This record gives sequence, structure tokens and C-alpha cells, in this order.
Amino acid sequence: DGQWRRILEGAGNIATTGTAFGGWFVLAASAGGQITRLHFDGTAYGPAGAKPAAAAIPKDPDAPIFLAAGFKWQNHRWESGCDDGDPETGNSYGPGHIDERRDLNGDGHVDAVISEGGIYCYGNTGQAYWIVAGQPGGGWKLMTHEIGIPDFRPTRGTGGWPDILIGGPGFCFPKTRWNGREY
Repeated sequence: DGQWRRILEGAGNIATTGTAFGGWFVLAASAGGQITRLHFDGTAYGPAGAKPAAAAIPKDPDAPIFLAAGFKWQNHRWESGCDDGDPETGNSYGPGHIDERRDLNGDGHVDAVISEGGIYCYGNTGQAYWIVAGQPGGGWKLMTHEIGIPDFRPTRGTGGWPDILIGGPGFCFPKTRWNGREY
């Protein structure tokens, strides 16, 4: 948000453990002969394993899109519930973000493609995606969610929804088609 704020305070000594979690160093705090591992939760450093309380949803015009996909506002970002990575190995995590907005099926309503990244949750592919359809009344509906990278094909299923080639590591990729109920 462009503002400076305190993220750690207390008595004792601090040292890095040499590992990272979510792009921030894991710290070792020593005070009174006791050592505590500290992780950054998006707001401040706290004891490892402590989950911050969910924050109030911001006044974000994209909030209905993320909520329709099942995301929650946590750690000042949109998360699907994927664990942020492995604090022991420092695996990274990329929170949910909207990759694309366009009318995918030609019904006159903008649709959204959300992606979230992380090797810990999504293996060698490193990404999952959600397709959320804009509805006539202004709401949103989750159409599909898969691990992989969506590649929209020119061929179409029911209702004009494009076929999706689901990319990932390797050479053979599944292709899905909307049948009126599911991809």
C-alpha cells in the first residue's frame, strides 16, 4: 500500500535461518534462553505455524469474482486455501490474481480467468486456474477449476464455451469441453 509499518518488535536477538517462506526470510528470535522460529504472515512476523485471522474483505471491485471462485481474503491477498509453501524448503507461493478478462463464450458478459501459483500445491505445473463467468444480473459463476495452464482453443462446446487445452509439464495435454454442466 506504499506505507511504512513495523512488522517485528520485541526484546532479544534476531537471526535469519537461511530459508524463506512466501518470499520473506524465516527468522530465529532468541530471548531468555529460548529460540522461536518466526514467519511473515503478510502483515507481521509471528511464531511459525500460527495462522493469522482472516481479514475483512477490502473494497475491491474484483472481490465478487474471487469469492465466486472460492477464494478468501487472507494475508492482504486472495488465497484459495493452498498452503503458502513449505517453510522448511522455502517453496514460493503466488496468490490468486486475474490473468484475463474477456467474453469467452460470446454471450456479451465479461468472464475472468484467475490463476494461483506454487510448486507445493500444484506440483511441477506450478499453477492452477479458475474460470468465472459473468452473469446477466451482474453476478459471477464458477465454471471450472483445474491444475494447469489454460489454452483456449478455437473449437467450442455447448453455449459457445471454448475448448480448453490444459498445459503443464510434458508433451501430452488433456483437452476439455463444456457440455452444458461441466468441463
